[in-house]
Amino acid sequence: MRMISWNVNGLRACLQKDFMSIFGLLNADFFCLQETKLQEGQVALELPGYAQFWSCAEKKGYSGTAIFAKREPVSAEYGVGVPELDTEGRLIVLEYERFFLATCYTPNAQDGLKRLDHRMAWEDAFRARLCALDEKKPVIVCGDLNVAHQEIDLKHPDPNRGNAGFSDEEREKFQTLLDAGFTDTFRYRNPDIAGAYSWWSYRANARKNNAGWRIDYFLVSDRIRDAVKAAPIYSEILGSDHCPVGIEIEEAQIKHEI
Repeated sequence: MRMISWNVNGLRACLQKDFMSIFGLLNADFFCLQETKLQEGQVALELPGYAQFWSCAEKKGYSGTAIFAKREPVSAEYGVGVPELDTEGRLIVLEYERFFLATCYTPNAQDGLKRLDHRMAWEDAFRARLCALDEKKPVIVCGDLNVAHQEIDLKHPDPNRGNAGFSDEEREKFQTLLDAGFTDTFRYRNPDIAGAYSWWSYRANARKNNAGWRIDYFLVSDRIRDAVKAAPIYSEILGSDHCPVGIEIEEAQIKHEI
């Protein structure tokens, strides 16, 4: 079973940059998007064989998530369940027989960490939501989580220390999430690989020089991490300032047991 996650930085723009060809090439069972920047009905994608799930921000042209799934879920839910945090279309949760699949676009703390308090509130609510799901069945969660966890996860850690995406507060919240029973699949399978990034600034030829950050993830409940057979980063795929990331997971090895 192949799952893909991609921050497209505006789906309408990405559609002009070969999105449909990339979608077909990756041929995922589940294709999750972040930062769609859409309102309901602004695009009509023809994706035969896929059910479509969208969550849009109240603010136009901002945030937003989507999941395209080759099978219908048992249920679909949206948000973390906190009204003041659920106006930006940042979380979709699909329930299947063996697992939950969630896609998330974590709020950016912004320059000067001016939105850090909002980010911290989101982190706590998001973790609580995932832990509640994990009590029922295993969880697979993907998306742009807007944090480079360790120094190995960005090209220039020293000058970025304390900046949005690499502040102590954000990194500690990410570690707290992992400690709550979740595994970073890429780092689990590739503990020592450096230079593996999923986002590059549009400035200063960052992508050409691979001066990037790994801020896009697939996390899974610890108890199913060995079902993950691969955790690729598709750094060669253009169309956004992020590239797609994925997992290959053996569904038969996903057990219900807590």
